[in-house]
Amino acid sequence: MTAVIEARGLSKSYGRHRALDAVSFTVGAGRIVGLIGPNGAGKTSALKAILGLTPFEGELRVLGFDPRSQRDELMRQVNFMADVAVLPRWLRVRQALDYCAGVHPRFDRARAADFLARTDIAQGSRVRELSKGMVTQLHLALIMAIDARLLVLDEPTLGLDLLYRRKFYDTLLNDYFDRERTILLTTHQVEEVENLFTDVLFIERGRLVLDASVEVIAGRYRQLTVSAEQSARARALQPFYEREVFGRVAMFFDGRSEAELRTLGEVRTPSIADLFVARMQGTLQS
Repeated sequence: MTAVIEARGLSKSYGRHRALDAVSFTVGAGRIVGLIGPNGAGKTSALKAILGLTPFEGELRVLGFDPRSQRDELMRQVNFMADVAVLPRWLRVRQALDYCAGVHPRFDRARAADFLARTDIAQGSRVRELSKGMVTQLHLALIMAIDARLLVLDEPTLGLDLLYRRKFYDTLLNDYFDRERTILLTTHQVEEVENLFTDVLFIERGRLVLDASVEVIAGRYRQLTVSAEQSARARALQPFYEREVFGRVAMFFDGRSEAELRTLGEVRTPSIADLFVARMQGTLQS
């Protein structure tokens, strides 16, 4: 697997607060990776380090570059879209295209214009005249028109309604993503996008709780739902997390086979969202 991001012992402190604590992971080419964690877990610090926006300790290579000393070369091949609107409100849409064409050697103005032509966004409109959803579409048009190898998305659909969120990710997959590009995505709307992920990184209190592909998760984790009468037998198999659901008990297991669990109740592979809650709560309880 060709490494797009390699982190070894990545650490970041703000005074006495340890935002990242010796984190190590690898992101391969052509993957869609979900960086998932609660508020304050270290996601933003990790993204800032990857983008060369903050000093850090440890080793980090992104597309073969050191973000600390080679940020100019790195950002020619990286796109970043944050959860906040960064375009000046007085700016006209065509001026945004002019600016990107002037500063980024990999920007394809015709591609951006073609995408905008399929929206309700007029190139003469000012940013302040656009809805939040339309501003997000404009951001998407700009990043899709840049031929980059790595796309970093930080809560890109925050505050958008369901229709805009769905359209955003459909466009991203159908018109942008290919096996030569890699996407790193942070989001709190895990249920809506978990089917997109090839890999997930769960982070809590600056440490990785889980680093696994979706295929590994399907083979490793089981969710067992049992009646109250069967809960004692199931608990003897040492679930790492459990919760009550409508009078039944949902238990989560790491490494137990479906065969040894199915005699006790209903077995399935947990969703990414459910597994995230289980691992986070299990970490807090341990």
